[in-house]
Parts: sequence; structure tokens; C-alpha cells
Amino acid sequence: MTPDIAKKPFLKRTRLLLVAVAAAGLALVAKWVTYGTGWQVISVNLLLSAIVAADVFLISSLLSGVWSDYKESEKLPGEIASSLESLSDEAIAIQAGRHRDRGTALLVALRDVAAFLSVWFKQEHQTPLLSRKLEHVNELFIGPDPEIPANFVARMKQEVANIRRVVTRIRTIRSTEFASGGYLIAQVTTALVVVGLILARIEPPHESLFFVGVITLLLVYMILPIKDLDDPFGFSEKGSTQDVPLCPVTEVAERLRRRCIDVTTGSAAPAAAEHRGDPADDCAQRGFHSDLRR
Repeated sequence: MTPDIAKKPFLKRTRLLLVAVAAAGLALVAKWVTYGTGWQVISVNLLLSAIVAADVFLISSLLSGVWSDYKESEKLPGEIASSLESLSDEAIAIQAGRHRDRGTALLVALRDVAAFLSVWFKQEHQTPLLSRKLEHVNELFIGPDPEIPANFVARMKQEVANIRRVVTRIRTIRSTEFASGGYLIAQVTTALVVVGLILARIEPPHESLFFVGVITLLLVYMILPIKDLDDPFGFSEKGSTQDVPLCPVTEVAERLRRRCIDVTTGSAAPAAAEHRGDPADDCAQRGFHSDLRR
């Protein structure tokens, strides 16, 4: 593993914390300036405490909502990978039977779909092209005079339909901003709370600096992940750190590539290739949620 690759997960995990620490540092500097200039014009009372509590409640509600949606989105790549695996098993069974050419062509088409999905998640290609590839998969086992048994066709149609459903769901999540309005009001409220703390008369000075720094760090660190969590498939967005892991899709794409090699070369031990060491197998442990194999 190269040094650049080893550093990347750490930087991605700590970026939000570093931004929050920087914001808290600026608030402390501003608070120290108010002591020298006498700009502490707000008295500390129950209303200030209520505003801080209300802001924490608002941010917590938004964070809880987008987090539950994120956990649901986290399952979608695994569902796609599971359907592709099931389709490849059916293709292997067809290839081993009377319809060897049809099974081989189906396996190659599934390999292309899996490889294209890894790129599609980064929004480098449009969804209609992915839909066309799925249609091609259907065309291989559905026709006016189908050669594949009906039970195979029924199972494969169900898996292709499941992939289409998940792709549509992901596309909807990408294009919908669920927390945009709440996120904006939370930003404004947090900014006003921090300004109020900076201008508040809190004695002695060292206690004032401590409370302003801690509250600012807490509020900023809570609000930063909301926008990223609202779009768990924002791989094409610069600075996105809360994307769902794509290891299931990248791993199944690699397995399908190896299966195609085994089938086309007539290898007698395709299963052994599944257990060879592969960089995709430990991508989750390395934290590469958005690093896709080409």
C-alpha cells in the first residue's frame, strides 16, 4: 500500500473534525477580541440557554432523520450485488447445460453490467445507458422462442426487476434533497447562537473561552455531516465523506470478471479463483468507500 493510499482514509475521517476545530478556534479568537474591545453586549440568561437547547434539538432531529435514510441506502449496493450473483449462478447453470453459448453470452453481459455499475455510481454515465444494458440481459434469455426453461426465466426476470428497482431508488435519492430547508435554518440558527455566545458577558474569561469553544465545536461538528448524509451516493461531489460503501458491487464485478475468464478459457476450477487474494476483498477494511475498480 502506497503512502498516499494509506493517508486517504484518515484524512476523510478527520476532515469534519478539523473543520469543526477550526470554527471553534475562530470563535475563541473572536471571543478574546470582545474582551479587549468591550463588545460583550449580551447578558447571559435563560433565553440564551433556551436558544442553544433549541438549536441542539433542531440539529439532532435533522441528523436523526438523514441518518435513518442513510442506513436504508447503505443496503442498496448489497441488494444489487446479491441480484448480480444470483443471475451469474443461473448463467453458470445454463452454460453448463445444453445452451452453452447462451449462458456464456449472459455471463459476459452480467460482467459488463457490474463493471458499468461501478462507474455509474460515480455519475460518469447516464442511467438510460445502464437501463439499455439491463434490457440486453433480458434479451439474452427472453425471446419469441425461448430456449431457456421457464423456471430459469422467471427467477432471472425477478432479479433484473430488483436491480431496476434499486437503481431507480438510488437515482431518486440522488436527485432529492430531503433536508435542504431544515439544513438551511439549522445553519442560520447555529451561526446566530455562536455570535450570541461571542457577544455574551461571561465571567471569568477562562470559563467564557471554555464554554464558547466547546459549544461551538459541538454545534458545528453536529451540523456538518447532515448535508453529506442527505446524499449517501454523492461520489461525484468534491469533499463528500459520508458516502455508502460500494465494496459489494466492486467485489461482485471482480468475481464476474474472473468467472468470464474461467468460462471462456475452459478452466476446470473457477471456484478456486474465488478464494485468491484480491484487493477488492478488503476495501471495506481500508475505508475505500468510494474508490472504484476500473
